[in-house]
Amino acid sequence: MEDALRPVLALEIHQLSFAYPDGRAALQEIELCLHPGEKVALVGPNGAGKSTLLLHLNGILRGQGRVAINGLPLTGGNLPLIRARVGLVFQAPDDQLFSPSVFEDVAFGPLYQGCAKDDVHQRVHTALEAVGMRGYEDRLSHHLSLGEKKRIAIASVLSMQPDILALDEPTAGLDPRARRGLIHLLEELPQTLLIATHDMRLVRDLLPRMVVMDEGRIVADGPTHKLLSDQALLDSHGLE
Repeated sequence: MEDALRPVLALEIHQLSFAYPDGRAALQEIELCLHPGEKVALVGPNGAGKSTLLLHLNGILRGQGRVAINGLPLTGGNLPLIRARVGLVFQAPDDQLFSPSVFEDVAFGPLYQGCAKDDVHQRVHTALEAVGMRGYEDRLSHHLSLGEKKRIAIASVLSMQPDILALDEPTAGLDPRARRGLIHLLEELPQTLLIATHDMRLVRDLLPRMVVMDEGRIVADGPTHKLLSDQALLDSHGLE
């Protein structure tokens, strides 16, 4: 009865461990839960396991342990449903944009989901509107600026209408104006956000909860303002 009354978590990770083929442990007994609508920072030094963790959210990597999205366990049979619910945005947008035009990049996900043609067009226009890129449908993706590419990459997952957005270093390489615009965009999105980043100003300004990783483990998890004031914690894990 208590389980039935407990709210469904947007993301639930229990005892997740992962090692690469060379034996290096990348994740060690990760425990993490996100509630719907939370905006959470994932921070830590290079090699802490942040990107590896993100790649587990939609089954690109599969470790030992439990991962569930909106109560749906990540299993082989559930992969198509999970990948529709989790939008993963890579650090380098060129890893995500591979079609000749912006429209085709943003339409790829809905087409893969089997959406009808009219629905695909509506989803593309809605996603581009959400990232401030309406009118770019016929542009060549590889001719866009880095900031524009990052927005199109986000649109390409928004068109699949995910519940969770997982972003890897979204502000990396952006000039100040593009960075401010992207932060404003992320602030307006209703989805649950998990953002791996070294941009501590982004963390401070946008993400009320902060999860600190180091050497494949979660070493701290709490309110951003509280953890950012713990200088010993920041120093010991290479955070500025």
